[in-house]
Amino acid sequence: MIRHLMCCLSVLLAVPVHADTQPMRLNMTPGVTEVSQRVFDLHMTIFYICVAIGLVVFGVMFWSIIHHRRSKGAQAASFHESTKVEIVWTVIPFIILIIMAIPATRTLLAMEDTSQPDLTVQITGSQWKWHYSYFDEDVGFYSLLATTSAQIANERDKRDNYLLEVDRPLILPIGKKIRFLITSQDVIHSWWVPDFAVKKDANPGFINEAWTRIDQPGIYRGQCAELCGKDHGFMPIVVIAKPQDEFDEWLQATKVAQQQAREEEQRLLAMEMDMDELMTLGEQVYNTRCAMCHQVNGQGLPGAFPALAGQGIAVDPSAKLEHISVVVHGRPGTAMQAFGPQLSLKELASVITYERNAWGNNTGDTVQAAEVQAVIDGKEL
Repeated sequence: MIRHLMCCLSVLLAVPVHADTQPMRLNMTPGVTEVSQRVFDLHMTIFYICVAIGLVVFGVMFWSIIHHRRSKGAQAASFHESTKVEIVWTVIPFIILIIMAIPATRTLLAMEDTSQPDLTVQITGSQWKWHYSYFDEDVGFYSLLATTSAQIANERDKRDNYLLEVDRPLILPIGKKIRFLITSQDVIHSWWVPDFAVKKDANPGFINEAWTRIDQPGIYRGQCAELCGKDHGFMPIVVIAKPQDEFDEWLQATKVAQQQAREEEQRLLAMEMDMDELMTLGEQVYNTRCAMCHQVNGQGLPGAFPALAGQGIAVDPSAKLEHISVVVHGRPGTAMQAFGPQLSLKELASVITYERNAWGNNTGDTVQAAEVQAVIDGKEL
C-alpha cells in the first residue's frame, strides 16, 4: 500500500506544468499576464518544495515507526540532546526559507512596480457597482451587473456567465502597461481579476495602486472579493482586452457618445416629457438601480431600507424637491447612494416620477430634467 502511494505521488510530481495546458480546476489559474504567470510558477515552486518536505518528513517518520517497533526488539535511545541534530534542523529550514524568499521577493517587487504606465484607469467601488475613469481621456462610466432579476429569482434559465456579466465592461489595450488607482465611495471593496493576478482593496478615503500588462485579447472576469454588503455577490468585473487599434476606435467612439449624451441632456432642459414616457423609463431604471434595496413592490426592507409605497416623501406633495435631492445627493450616513453622478437627467427625472406614481402612490406629479438640474446646481435648495 505504501509503495503504491509513493509511486502515485512520484508520477504526479514528475508531470511538468505548461502554460498552454488546461489547469486543474482546484489549482490557481496561470493567467494571461507575465506577473500572473510568475505568481503561478511561484505557487507551484512552493507547492513542490512543501510536497518534497512532506515526503521526506513522513517517509522518515514511517520508516522509524516500522523499523523501530517493539516487535523487532528495538530499544529507545537514551540520549537527551544532540548539538549536531539541533544545528541541522535549524540550518536546513533556514536554507529552505531563503530558497523560497528569493523568487517570492522578486515576484512581489514586480507586482508593486506601477511606474511608467502607458494608461491609468481609476477604479471606484460603491454598493454595488464599479466606476471606471480613464485619465486624460475624459471617459468614465459605471459598470453594473447585467444578470436579470428574473434569472436571479430562478424564473428563467441561467446563462453561462450568470452573475459574472455587466452592462459596460472595462475595455483595455493589450501589450500596454496599465496602472489602476483603486478606491471606494462607501465601504471596503476589493477589485479582483484572477487572470491578471490583481487583487487590491478599495478603501474609502485611500487610493491603492496595481498594474497589469495583458498579453492576449479576450474577455476576463472577476468579482468583488470583499464582503461589502447584502449584494456583495452581485458586483462582478468584466474586462475586455483589445488590440491597440481596436481600443483606440472604441475610445474615440465612447468620447463622441458621451459628448452627444451631454449635449442631449442640455436639450432636455428645455423639454417636457409626458407621464407615460416618464413612467415607462422610470420603471426600467427603478428595477435595475433601486429595487435591490426598496424591492420591486416598493415595500422596502423593514429596519434596513424604507418603503416608498404609500408613505414618506414619495407621497408627500410638499416633499417633491426633497425627494429629488435625496435621489440626486443620497443620504449621508445611510445606504442611500447619490445617484446624481450615476444616472442621466432623463433617468433621474423618470425614476423619481415613477416612485411618486407607482404602487398606488398616484401623486400625479411629474419631474422634468430641468427640475433635477436645478437641484444639482443648488438653485432649489
